[in-house]
Amino acid sequence: MALSNELIQEQLTNKFGEQLTNWEQQFGLLTFTAPAENNIEIMHYLYDNETLRFRFLTDLTAVHYPEKTGEELCVVYLLHNLIDNIRLRYKVYMPISQPDVQSVTSIFSSANWLEREAYDFFGVNFIGHPNLSRIMNVDDMDYFPMRKEYPMEDPTRRDKDDEMFGRGGSF
Repeated sequence: MALSNELIQEQLTNKFGEQLTNWEQQFGLLTFTAPAENNIEIMHYLYDNETLRFRFLTDLTAVHYPEKTGEELCVVYLLHNLIDNIRLRYKVYMPISQPDVQSVTSIFSSANWLEREAYDFFGVNFIGHPNLSRIMNVDDMDYFPMRKEYPMEDPTRRDKDDEMFGRGGSF
């Protein structure tokens, strides 16, 4: 039997039930959300299950949603089953006050640098990571630059010509 999004959702729902939410398909990509505390269990199931066989971590990133109280940070995993050529998106939300999620480096070695990047830019604390340290920014940086906590530009700057940026003037 060919692996389909419906079969994946059925397998995951049978195993984890109501813990998995926000099922959707955009452009054929099945997406779901799970609690951060179940991250490792779900990842092991996706990897080890002989029907699902999601054994390639395509990407891992983080997103900051400042308007989502208690779920300000999101880790997004993109997984690929290379045998059946099907992809899956898995999201984990956590509060910015406690941005903790279990590291998946024990399952996917490729997660090592991806988790370090998410830590470096968003401040996600990957519990159990072998070397969770900054990867692109300086070590003594005391903030996470990709969080939406800072204005896009300084409104007091006078050294820009607003006409060049489509603000004011005539066209």
